[in-house]
Amino acid sequence: MTLAESTVTLPSGETLPKLGQGTWEMGDRPNARAKEIAALREGVELGMTLIDTAEMYGDGASEQLIAEALGDQRDALFIVSKVYPHNGSERGVQAACERSLKRLKTDRIDLYLLHWRGGEDLEGVLAGFEKLQRDGKIRHWGVSNFDTDDMEELFSLDGGNACATNQILYNVARRGAEFDLLPWLRERRMPAMAYSPVDHARLPRGGALAKIAAARGVSAFQVALAWVLKQPAVFAIPKAADVAHVRENRAALDLELSADELADIDQQFRAPQSKRRLEML
Repeated sequence: MTLAESTVTLPSGETLPKLGQGTWEMGDRPNARAKEIAALREGVELGMTLIDTAEMYGDGASEQLIAEALGDQRDALFIVSKVYPHNGSERGVQAACERSLKRLKTDRIDLYLLHWRGGEDLEGVLAGFEKLQRDGKIRHWGVSNFDTDDMEELFSLDGGNACATNQILYNVARRGAEFDLLPWLRERRMPAMAYSPVDHARLPRGGALAKIAAARGVSAFQVALAWVLKQPAVFAIPKAADVAHVRENRAALDLELSADELADIDQQFRAPQSKRRLEML
């Protein structure tokens, strides 16, 4: 990929790497900690400086792991964290952010997201995000698991159009967002952040992915990740809990799929022909 193809641009104009690192289920097991720390450090060395976490992940254990692994490299990182919907009020998001900052051992979060819709006071969330921005506690804010109608509701509120991204479940097997949500975001120059870009390793073992992988000498999961990274205005945050897996993910960024290969993937994993509710994990 060229430099332009390997980055996405936020509405503010700031550019980010197309490939970051997710941390769901990392930090939970003491016997895996050394491997996970090594994996995060290797990813940053390879340019995967966007690190995604959430207060939900291990009740903050993932945020603590990031602090331990990468605290000395803070200025090189773009840290994303997420707030529970049950903390979704003006005061609630501010208090939750303070707790995340303490666990991350940092003075700011680069991108702070509402994790999903769940009875939150959306106007209060926006007011809380704006206060956190004014105070320098967060640099950007966004949402996660918002479908098109949720985004329209958000944009109907004062200040709602300052949203930086929408983090969604998106991969070759879960393409529903392509029908209306991804076009809606692109019209507003807002990139989508794809979580579970290889569907938690549940993709079919045979078919197009396996055929392309065998021909290229790579894994089917690398092909699936390369497909996501090929999509315009989409960046991805696959999780990798060991160094070898991190290197495989990074190699997917350089895997250029041909038009014929993309057509084979489309043949097996059909683009949506009608509206589907946004899936989430």
